[in-house]
Amino acid sequence: MIEDLAALSGIGQDMLFQLFVVFLRVGAMVSLLPVFGEQSIPTRVKLGLAFAFTFIVAPAAPIAPLPSSAMASVGLLFAETLTGLFLGLMLRLFILALQIAGSIAAQSTSLSQLFGGSGMDPLPAMGHVLVVGGLALATFFGLHVQIAEFVIHSYDLVPLGQAIPPDALTISGVAEISRTFALGFTLAAPFVIASLIYNVTLGVINKAMPQLMVAFVGAPAITAGGLIILTLASPLMLSLWIEALGQFFDDPFRGPG
Repeated sequence: MIEDLAALSGIGQDMLFQLFVVFLRVGAMVSLLPVFGEQSIPTRVKLGLAFAFTFIVAPAAPIAPLPSSAMASVGLLFAETLTGLFLGLMLRLFILALQIAGSIAAQSTSLSQLFGGSGMDPLPAMGHVLVVGGLALATFFGLHVQIAEFVIHSYDLVPLGQAIPPDALTISGVAEISRTFALGFTLAAPFVIASLIYNVTLGVINKAMPQLMVAFVGAPAITAGGLIILTLASPLMLSLWIEALGQFFDDPFRGPG
């Protein structure tokens, strides 16, 4: 009887250690994930989500061997935590792309300052609409399932207990940051084009009729035009964004190209 209990105790310790190692990577990711890692979500809820993802991922994760020394334990802790933070940050960049697009769109239509999301001022209204719409769309298309698959697949990309290779960290990090800004500018392209046409037209009118206060006529026009463009273009913008997110899940560590 005592021998059976001792065997079960050993199995229980191995299971707890396996859950702990998986939680290191998952918990770090959850703190930065879209939807699940937003600032509006309470910390207790995030912790519960981290435990839920841990129990989902742990059966499919590689078996974690017990560290042979204290240094090995510290190395495992730092490696898994940094891997989770890096992978979560890669996904958080997609939210940054929507914020960039909203800021550019608001600036182009004279509705906000360009850097409203990163300064003391709050994110422009257009940015909030795009971010909330993108998060809702991603959740509707099964973001939780994609994240669970992504975490399981991450053990093939970065083996358990090993740090991310510097070449992969540099190439994929720089490539994803550049794609983030490119995606943000691409999504805001309709607003930039409309703003260019508006300013050129306003300049021509001002040259032809200097006595006319074109600003009083043009300001309501560009504001109404920006709202109309947002209504018409937001479905296409969000579809392009969700497509880019899906491409990332298919190939997270892709290089430039």
